[in-house]
Amino acid sequence: MVYDFDVRLARQGSGSLKYDALETVFGADDVLPLWVADMDFAAPPAVTEALLARAQHPVYGYTLFPPELANSLVDWFAQRHSWKILPEWVVMAPGVVPSLHAAALAFAEAGQGIIVQSPVYPPFFSAVEKTGRRLLINPLREDQGRYEIDFAHLEACMQDNACVLFLCSPHNPIGRVWRLDELQRVLELAERYQVLIISDDIHCDLVYAGQQHQMLAELPGAAARVITAVAPSKSFNIPGMGLSALVIPDAGHRRALEKVFASLSMQQANPFSVTAFAAAYRSGGPWLDALLVYLQSNRDRACALINEHLAPIRVQVPESTYLLWLDCRELGLSDPELKRFFIQQAKVGLNPGVSFGAAGSGFMRLNIGTQWSVIEQAILQIGQALQARN
Repeated sequence: MVYDFDVRLARQGSGSLKYDALETVFGADDVLPLWVADMDFAAPPAVTEALLARAQHPVYGYTLFPPELANSLVDWFAQRHSWKILPEWVVMAPGVVPSLHAAALAFAEAGQGIIVQSPVYPPFFSAVEKTGRRLLINPLREDQGRYEIDFAHLEACMQDNACVLFLCSPHNPIGRVWRLDELQRVLELAERYQVLIISDDIHCDLVYAGQQHQMLAELPGAAARVITAVAPSKSFNIPGMGLSALVIPDAGHRRALEKVFASLSMQQANPFSVTAFAAAYRSGGPWLDALLVYLQSNRDRACALINEHLAPIRVQVPESTYLLWLDCRELGLSDPELKRFFIQQAKVGLNPGVSFGAAGSGFMRLNIGTQWSVIEQAILQIGQALQARN
């Protein structure tokens, strides 16, 4: 099939957080929304067709997690990532964010340390703080837009009564695909200090040509040390379905998380979420392949335009995700001023970098999971706003 990702779909009035919450989030409804991480593309036709077929059965009662869910995930990761998963390792969850909260409760006592590598997806912080665990921040080292793990500092954090590391792989918002040697070193430290790794691999399918995502859980010795969070939500643009999975090889860890899920009544299934999950993994591959070509074109053109025409704003070409991490520090604006500049002058709604932790101060996150015409218009508006400052 040919998939036309240039078709613009009207999302206003559909209950879309990205579009219908503009006034609440930005205080204005006339900004181009390039913020929250969902895409403006229609989901794979196979998903829509499966949902329509399920809707034709007019009873939407209490629903089980059928074996096909785990089987579809097992087959997808075997084919796409050469990762062998046993179906009994799979625990369904209502999303990665609830899974982070549940993991904090299951594997750390109140006051014990959980390591978060900043800048990172904001719920990593809140999952620690809202569960009464102690936040240990391991800032990533940045050099001209390129980020690396500070291993000496990571080891110091592990020595500081840490029992869990929340790893983002690939990393949101910086777009790094962690190399094999980096992951091996993380795992080595975790084994040395008996730290459990919760690896959020939700963007693992959104990796660009020339890069290879390595599943941490596939490395030797990882089975007792790594829990992996995965979902079709980012890959196939179905995050509103609210269904993900945890791959947990260790039976004791599975029991601990299932106990927390049961205590919070987090195990109910939605008939449409179940349908979309399996359909995406079973039949969404060709759509995803076409999407990656389109996203890579968006990435390359957007980064070139930004670096050529939006000085002093700069961007490093991401290795994965549909998110650009704009370095706006040379504008000399405070974070509140930077947010106002983009909203009021550029009329573009982005995520403030500081929301990803103190290490994100002076940055903004831009979502390129939309039609090129929208991205081009946003860059034009930012450029005009910059000229007006001079």
